[in-house]
Amino acid sequence: MKAAVYKKYGPPSVVVLADVPMPSPKADEVLIRIHATTVSTADWRARSLAMPAGFGTMGRPFFGLFGPRQPILGTELAGEIVAMGKAVTRFKLGDHVFAFTGAKYGCHAEYRVMPQDGLIMQKPANLSFEEAAALSFGGTTALYFLKAKAGIKSGDSVLIIGASGCIGTAAVQIAKHFGANVTGVCSTANLSLVRRIGADAVFDYTAQDIASVSQTYDIILDTTGTAPYARCGHLLKPGGRLLIALGTLATVLGIGGPRRSSGHQSIAGVVKVTIADLRQLADLAAVSAFRPVIDSAYPLENAAEAHAYVDQGHKRGSVILSVGATAAQDTTDLVGPRDQLAFLNSQSVLLPQPITALEAWRRIMARPLP
Repeated sequence: MKAAVYKKYGPPSVVVLADVPMPSPKADEVLIRIHATTVSTADWRARSLAMPAGFGTMGRPFFGLFGPRQPILGTELAGEIVAMGKAVTRFKLGDHVFAFTGAKYGCHAEYRVMPQDGLIMQKPANLSFEEAAALSFGGTTALYFLKAKAGIKSGDSVLIIGASGCIGTAAVQIAKHFGANVTGVCSTANLSLVRRIGADAVFDYTAQDIASVSQTYDIILDTTGTAPYARCGHLLKPGGRLLIALGTLATVLGIGGPRRSSGHQSIAGVVKVTIADLRQLADLAAVSAFRPVIDSAYPLENAAEAHAYVDQGHKRGSVILSVGATAAQDTTDLVGPRDQLAFLNSQSVLLPQPITALEAWRRIMARPLP
């Protein structure tokens, strides 16, 4: 089968299309023919070893000291079950599913084997494979922090920093589902997008420093690593929670966080994903309470170009890799001028193809690594 693989750490050019052995399902496993997958920031970090401040020495031990331990990236997928072991009872041949492999990766390929009791769920019928592939990474992160860690409830005021990214666009919609009043923070170009997906108010960080606003919030979700407690703690109401989806080692360890007397909490940690999370995301998607935002789509053979685009750090929602003729046709049907796309009205947001890979690469090489 074909897969996008990398055998050494480095820039997008280390990702190449290659033939790899076809996996075979064991007794309790299913074989999924992948129609769509994503290139996420998790893939960028694994490929480049670009880590948040303080985590730099942990990259190689985690991903592989002398080279990538898992040469096939990709943490989420959507596809069809085409084979299964004799002990499988949860699925049947032909089922359309989406799945999350997380740190086990392996989704940038034509096929992926997974245990039947793994993080796999029936694909919502109203979503394309591309949309379903993008459910898990941002959706589970938003659910984990907003629901499991912050205990979000109706009437809460929520500030989402980085509201146009993969996690942010999921968080805006999920927070609205829970009845929160949501304020998003993004750049000028993304203001209308964040409003369309449900934000009650939007701040343009290029025009106003969010730390200078007069409002206060029950929950602040920082998806960008730009809002440590020392900078934004005064924006929290009594009992407020700062959720750190991306932060330095110091912030994760609580250094510079709130004092007990403040009544505030600073919450970080590794996202724990359960099958119940995927079920809830599927249920939300089925009633259009959450639909992933899709920035752009590339065929699997152009995975390096997709990586180059993600490396810029300005994607809106998710970047898709389409796998196989069926997924390619689905993508073609969805692509159109931006002003012709309806959102949350039987269609998702699928923005036009980004700048060329060559131009993206030039821009990447012109700036220092984060």
